[in-house]
Amino acid sequence: MKQLSSAQIRQMYLDFFKEKGHRIEPSASLIPVNDPTLLWINSGVATLKKYFDGSIVPENPRITNAQKSIRTNDIENVGKTARHHTMFEMLGNFSIGDYFKKEAVVWAWEFLTSPQWLAFDPEKLFVTVYPEDTEAKRLWIEEVGLPEDHVIELQDNFWDIGVGPSGPCTEIFYDRGEAFNDVAEDDPENFPGGENERYLEIWNLVFSEFNHKPDNTYEPLPNKNIDTGMGLERVVSIIQNAPTNFETDLFMPIIQAVEALSHVKYGDDTLTDTSFKVIADHIRALSFAIGDGALPSNEGRGYVLRRLLRRAVMHGQKLGIKEAFLYKMVPVVGQIMESYYPEVVENQTFIQKVVRTEEERFHETINEGMDILQQVITELKESNQSELEGSIIFKLYDTYGFPVELTEEIVEEAGFTADHVGFEQAMTAQRERARAARSKEKSMGVQSSLLTDITVDSEYVGYETLTQTSELLVLIQDEQLVEGVVTDEAQAIFAKTPFYAEMGGQVADKGVILTADHQLVAEVIDVKRAPNGQHLHQLRVMTPLKVGETYLLQVNLAHHHSVLKNHTATHLLHKALKEVLGEHANQAGSLVTADYLRFDFTHFGQVTSEELAKMERLVEEKIWESIPVVTIETDIDSAKEMGAMALFGEKYGKKVRVVNVGDWSIELCGGNHVTNTEAIGLFKITSESGIGAGVRRIEAVTSQKAYEFFDAEENQLLQIAQIVKSSQLKEVVNKVEQLQQQVKDLQKENEQLLSKLANQQAGDIFKDVKEANGITYVTAQVAVKDMNQLRQLADQWKQKELSDVLVLATASGDKVNLLVASNQTAVAKGVKAGDLIKAIAPKVGGGGGGRPDMAQAGGKNPAGIPDALAEAVNWLNQQ
Repeated sequence: MKQLSSAQIRQMYLDFFKEKGHRIEPSASLIPVNDPTLLWINSGVATLKKYFDGSIVPENPRITNAQKSIRTNDIENVGKTARHHTMFEMLGNFSIGDYFKKEAVVWAWEFLTSPQWLAFDPEKLFVTVYPEDTEAKRLWIEEVGLPEDHVIELQDNFWDIGVGPSGPCTEIFYDRGEAFNDVAEDDPENFPGGENERYLEIWNLVFSEFNHKPDNTYEPLPNKNIDTGMGLERVVSIIQNAPTNFETDLFMPIIQAVEALSHVKYGDDTLTDTSFKVIADHIRALSFAIGDGALPSNEGRGYVLRRLLRRAVMHGQKLGIKEAFLYKMVPVVGQIMESYYPEVVENQTFIQKVVRTEEERFHETINEGMDILQQVITELKESNQSELEGSIIFKLYDTYGFPVELTEEIVEEAGFTADHVGFEQAMTAQRERARAARSKEKSMGVQSSLLTDITVDSEYVGYETLTQTSELLVLIQDEQLVEGVVTDEAQAIFAKTPFYAEMGGQVADKGVILTADHQLVAEVIDVKRAPNGQHLHQLRVMTPLKVGETYLLQVNLAHHHSVLKNHTATHLLHKALKEVLGEHANQAGSLVTADYLRFDFTHFGQVTSEELAKMERLVEEKIWESIPVVTIETDIDSAKEMGAMALFGEKYGKKVRVVNVGDWSIELCGGNHVTNTEAIGLFKITSESGIGAGVRRIEAVTSQKAYEFFDAEENQLLQIAQIVKSSQLKEVVNKVEQLQQQVKDLQKENEQLLSKLANQQAGDIFKDVKEANGITYVTAQVAVKDMNQLRQLADQWKQKELSDVLVLATASGDKVNLLVASNQTAVAKGVKAGDLIKAIAPKVGGGGGGRPDMAQAGGKNPAGIPDALAEAVNWLNQQ
């Protein structure tokens, strides 16, 4: 076997399949584009769904890739096993209706065993097949030459997502030898495909050939596909003779950097080794995910990142690292992966800033969580309980990032047991909620041969003209090809069309289809791209429409020109964002309509009103400068040399369009634009908000819509001027400030009067001290504003030591506030404020609680206050 680095193995795989006619697909962002079914890109095929479901026909049906992926369903196992990871690389080769089983099997064998490639010993390779897939078994034995005892039939070898594409698969295993065997020789799991460490699965070849229908039947797919996945980390561990994936060149530089910081040696102790592995794995995932635009938060992807970071920090503490350190590992990750993934190095400063900020924030949270845990232990002791509830363990884990083992360790040291089963139940419930939220979305569509089989040529001419005479080539109604349509809705493809198909965030053109003598035939209500790239027009048909006839296609000019202005303004805004916020502010989605534009971008933190004003000013300046907007068509390499910026999630062909605004904003874009920035007229940001973990959204308007926005704002300002009795708009701000000051002065005066009233009442109620069972008490309903003033009365009572117990009530409208205070004498005799408040709160239709010396409650039944005070006396008499 050859001695190779991970970078060499990755490149060899791509080179091999390139020689077999495959196009190398670049690794996509870890953040899925237009796929709500996935939280992360979790496999090589996840980015190719559009090809597999037939929504887009690829230029080359043979594709290969090395795809960074994240899976987080087993985070707790990372570091404890040899091969669990959150981020990993999947090497894949794919066939979209081209080659099938024979080529997939033979090429896999060639790459693994050929001296030119990996040169694995054939004797160490085993495969599993689906029992009913006799063709796959035949190929391995007859075409490849594997001995029959190296081919194992397994019922589980069938890939199926429930409804949709499915098919048998064959898995390839490497025999690492008896030294790696962790089960007995006669153990039923001691075989390739069993639960053991000896036989390592390295490659899965999926033969996607059926459509699993809702009635649980299977029908052949129109096009049979190949989907394979080889785990890079596993193959590297074999070639580099590493006991686990972590002792390879993908992880060891990180582990060695942590050794230097912790002064703990990797390999000396199983427990500390686990901490090294967790840190090495998690910082890889964090570096790549943050580099792709995800940011730590309390929801979705951000929640996953926060969990990973906090888990890594806690394991750092186990190694004796007490300060922020993970951010120092980011450059190490970048150096390891730079040969194929330069983005970590390119975004290193930003990634480090995010990681360090989150680390330092968590160190503060750790202290808070420890305080909570100590408080819980104290309560367990006071209540004579022996076990910590699983729900509390889960809360500490979920909210404060405490690893379960740490919580259990501290609790057990204090002499209690931990309800681990209850914790697991809470974890399962959380996973089910997340799974249910995503299962509502369709994972992968089923191929439609109707659209994929349409290969007629159709040319878009909308860059040059918005009116075009053209022949109708294809007509579809009720999902069938037809020769004519009389009325109702239909889909059409023309030889030439001026109608833009929705793409890249820009909405489709609208317009009409006319006869040669300008009689209305149909309205164009939408335009989409068909799988083979044609513009598919959604029509509302008014009069008969026939294939082969020639029609006049006319775009709605007002709608089109409004879209142009908003699209060019979007480019200007994108550049302004980067100048004001920094280069990390990348587009994460956009929508360009006739009425407004919407721009989503990655950013860590809030966007200030001053920053928004700067962006707005920058865009307006470019409009005032009347800059020509130049669009040229060139190849992708030339475009990059020009400094053109590629947009998030877009795929570009051999020829691309570059939109250049005065060498200030240069972007790759296939959409429509104005010829000069002055055509935009006006630009106004109407809103800015956060829409997810590390993603912000700006909405803006231009031209007429911007004028209407300003006009509406001015009308509101005029109304305010009338209300504050200002004769001139420039005096409005001053008038409003004067009114605000008056309100503050009146509020202050009111507070002072209420305080005086409360003090007067206190003088009266504190005189009425009574006794029950040796405990003195005061009960009263007082006329104060809120709970805050009740607490002020309680402070006076406490300072003057007027009785052992105080019970106060007040009402404001239908809202009731109750307060109970007990001094140390009362608490020592078992008269706790928290217990008393729970006894009386139901009388006012509420509930509450608190500490032994102070408790409060709320309610919605003011009429019940006398009963509550009476119940307090009864309760004290019973103690």
